[in-house]
Amino acid sequence: MDMAKDLRGREALRALVRRSAAAVATACLLLTLAGCQGGDEGADRAADGGAVVVAPGRPGEKARTLTPEQAAKAKPDDSPNAADRAYVQRMTEHHRQALTMSALAPERAGADGVKRLADRISAAQRPEIGAMEKWLTVHPAPSGESGGHDGGHDHAAMPGMATEQQLKELTGARGTDFDRLFLTLMTAHHEGAVKMAGEVLAAGNNVAVEEMATEVVATQSAEIHRMRAMG
Repeated sequence: MDMAKDLRGREALRALVRRSAAAVATACLLLTLAGCQGGDEGADRAADGGAVVVAPGRPGEKARTLTPEQAAKAKPDDSPNAADRAYVQRMTEHHRQALTMSALAPERAGADGVKRLADRISAAQRPEIGAMEKWLTVHPAPSGESGGHDGGHDHAAMPGMATEQQLKELTGARGTDFDRLFLTLMTAHHEGAVKMAGEVLAAGNNVAVEEMATEVVATQSAEIHRMRAMG
């Protein structure tokens, strides 16, 4: 999964940049509140008794002194776009199928390793579904925007989704036959999830969705490698 490794590397770098920027902004704010002002404008504001925020300038440029209102407006706009909403809606459905498949393992799997894997998948994806449902409640689609379900509940339109026939075969399998089919279907399912996450990381705008997608890439890529080793 070279794509997954590349995505993890890029997103780790982006996360580091965000944390560094946040740390710098926090440090500047603390210094400002303590009376450390940058430039004549900051001194004027301090003399007026107003709160100020020092925004570091680009290399070679002076720091800027902003009012709290100006600083708030200067924050990047991470308003969800259609790609964000479509991803969360589709991935919620995608995760639900993974839970359905994993729920079959305790009574049908032959290998303890497969049972433990299914349990880990359920433990990870159930709370993720809750988080995505909460996100959708906070960020409902605006009027006129597509729901993002690829034509309703067309599971085949989502990468890696098992067909009804495949789920029927998995339900009827036992022992080593179940293990083999479960690992095959779940590996494809995870690969589809990683692809969807990569697409929203390229097209989305919301930081929370970016974090959710990055987690999917990291967690499910690791599980793909584990399932391939088991198979």
